Amino acid sequence: MASLSMAPVNIFKHGADEEKAETARLSSFVGAIAIGDLVKSTLGPKGMDKILLGGGRDGSVTVTNDGATILKAIGVDNPAAKVLVDMSKVQDDEVGDGTTSVTVLAAELLREAELLISRKIHPQIIISGWRKATHVAREALKEAAVDHGNDQAKFQEDLLNIARTTLSSKLLTHHKDHFAKLAMEAVLRLKGSGNLEAIHVIKKLGGSLTDSYLDEGFLLDKRIGVNQPKRIENANILIANTGMDTDKIKIFGSRVRVDSTAKVAEIELAEKEKMKEKVERILKHGINCFINRQLIYNYPEQLFASAGVMAIEHADFVGVERLALVTGGEITSTFDHPELVKLGHCKLIEEVMIGEDTLIHFSGVDMGEACTIVLRGATQQILDEAERSLHDALCVLAQTVKETRTVYGGGCSEMLMAKVVTDLANRTPGKEAVAMESFAKALRMLPTIIADNAGYDSADLVAQLRAAHQENKTTYGLDMTRGMIGDMGLLGITESFQVKRQVLLSAAEAAEMILRVDDIIKAAPRKRVPDHHPC
Repeated sequence: MASLSMAPVNIFKHGADEEKAETARLSSFVGAIAIGDLVKSTLGPKGMDKILLGGGRDGSVTVTNDGATILKAIGVDNPAAKVLVDMSKVQDDEVGDGTTSVTVLAAELLREAELLISRKIHPQIIISGWRKATHVAREALKEAAVDHGNDQAKFQEDLLNIARTTLSSKLLTHHKDHFAKLAMEAVLRLKGSGNLEAIHVIKKLGGSLTDSYLDEGFLLDKRIGVNQPKRIENANILIANTGMDTDKIKIFGSRVRVDSTAKVAEIELAEKEKMKEKVERILKHGINCFINRQLIYNYPEQLFASAGVMAIEHADFVGVERLALVTGGEITSTFDHPELVKLGHCKLIEEVMIGEDTLIHFSGVDMGEACTIVLRGATQQILDEAERSLHDALCVLAQTVKETRTVYGGGCSEMLMAKVVTDLANRTPGKEAVAMESFAKALRMLPTIIADNAGYDSADLVAQLRAAHQENKTTYGLDMTRGMIGDMGLLGITESFQVKRQVLLSAAEAAEMILRVDDIIKAAPRKRVPDHHPC
């Protein structure tokens, strides 16, 4: 019987590539660890910022220390790195904060896994140990969580502390008390609905960050039409998305031939009549304010002014959507059946000045929880980063209003989880114990990095913190203001239980998924075919 050839057989298309076993695993580890190293210097209250330069013609500049923003902006080619980038996006969408923590924890887990695999411990044994470690860490976090949901005063204090803790690692850290109060007031206005669409953020250059304020109403960055009322009480608002330019013949390629200028005048008159009829149909709705997403040309603007109706043009899509939400109206495109149209209502519409700009202010809207946060700042970059920071705080507070449990920050929760995982490893026979110990080590890396970023001796501080937790001082964490360990309960360094739990579970799942990989197959690149028929 003829023996089979032992020469390797290539079953892939020309140009396709394959990385096997150790090479594939090493490639995954290197990519994921590189992503973790990229963002870990931004972690904690003393974390540094990154400057992101856009590749377009304008070369936009973004200054940020938000993990999700940094990872969204960088183009990665490594598959494992892409997994971590996607995970940070999910963390941002799900709870709004903890994007850097989740990426760093997943990268540290994979760093530990790399050492274990070099000691010939099988990935499935590591995964089995990690799963047990995740379970006990989650239970420990649940037991340590404090719930003040039934005590209004204590819960508001928790919300303020959470907002301060979230903002302390952002650009707004020096004004965290001011912005924490703004964020808490805005979220409490939602009355538990968690609908952040009702909170509108407007950025206006000028002044300083401390000039930012919360306005109980809705602000629209647009102008009221010429010769129209600038103030209306008890407004009935029609929100529309319709063309208010002169209704020309909108058939591509159509032409109209006329033999005299009188005929041109007739066409123009017919167009005006058509527009007048449309405006009359709009006015039949019994409104005194008309807001359109598209432009309103001079003639219909004059007609609205004659009727004493305020007309606001070119309110962008987001503005129109949010206006419909807060005034209780619906966006309309046709006006033949006024009885079917749901109008928006508010008590007062007037013009207000912010800095040098005029905005339209809607107060007493149907949706009482609606409000606007006006951000002031010296540069556009500061305003953009302030908005991102505030968005994180608002998201975390909205989550906390739904899930009222809180845990202590400053590395306290991580050390608490690391302690129970180490205790489990000490009771577990076999190689799984080594995997559990590596999980605990990865958790302890988070307070280590926080201390390193602040310029303190991380080895000494983490050793002190570990000893404190062994003595059952379970509320102790890192006080980065004074460079020592302290009681997080007294310092008011509080975080949302939901954020911490999500960080633990997402990082463990992502690291486990990358660890399972033993083969990376890249598809053959598409061939460029020359275009023989250029247009």
